[in-house]
Amino acid sequence: PRLLSQFFFADERVTRVVAEINGLDAELDPQQYLVLLNQLHLSQAHLLSVLERIMEECIPTQRHSRDYLVKFPEELLVDNLGNHMLFAAECLLAGTFLEVEEADGAHLRPQARNLLCSLELVRTVLREQSLSQPGCYPEPVRAVLVQFDRLFAEFELSYVSSLVAVKSPEEIYRQQEIIVLFCETVERALHLGYLTQEMIDGYEPLLMFTIPRLAIISGLLIYPDGPLSLERSPEQMSRVFSPFYNLLKKIRDLLRVLSVEELCLLERSLCTAE
Repeated sequence: PRLLSQFFFADERVTRVVAEINGLDAELDPQQYLVLLNQLHLSQAHLLSVLERIMEECIPTQRHSRDYLVKFPEELLVDNLGNHMLFAAECLLAGTFLEVEEADGAHLRPQARNLLCSLELVRTVLREQSLSQPGCYPEPVRAVLVQFDRLFAEFELSYVSSLVAVKSPEEIYRQQEIIVLFCETVERALHLGYLTQEMIDGYEPLLMFTIPRLAIISGLLIYPDGPLSLERSPEQMSRVFSPFYNLLKKIRDLLRVLSVEELCLLERSLCTAE
């Protein structure tokens, strides 16, 4: 059950697969080469997951901040992101630029080298510790883990920033405004009886259409200073709404001529229409 023991066997697995790959002629047996590459990917992912648990146990208060993850596009926030970063670092060090421009790759190579060297040091130190005292983490072990965690986070941010346009603080704030608008919309809809708590608790599929529709009305009429404020320029709005700036203006103008009863009827119809 000890994490250091688990790390030892996970590390053994990675070492064994790497040795098999190095001893294989990929041109003579390409199918076996692909099989071994997949095994390496899986074994490295397992090794990183054990290492992550070790860091949470050993240096929980010294972990490098991962707040930058909120800037990443949601499609990148997958479980194997760490393993993908490790593979990217290995490719960069080998001079292969699979996803980034050559200039960006040249800039990232020193970081990739430092990260992989740090990982090798971590593997060596943890292997030795697992064979001597697998139940404790002396200060030299902690220091090595802190360094690796920092280098990994710095490389991850730099690499992803070279791939995609990470969200600016302003865009993150705008998204938070949208979250607040949706929450207030739901609260108002519950108060007016448009929705029921049972529908929300039961994840009623219709809500995926109903809540955004009601949020547009709320954002244009009830909370005009919020994320749907048309006093801003399209560039100042969230990218979720900015492409529809002119359409939102037309909708707002139409909503303004409705009576209270007509607005209520409209909102109720939006809760039932598919």
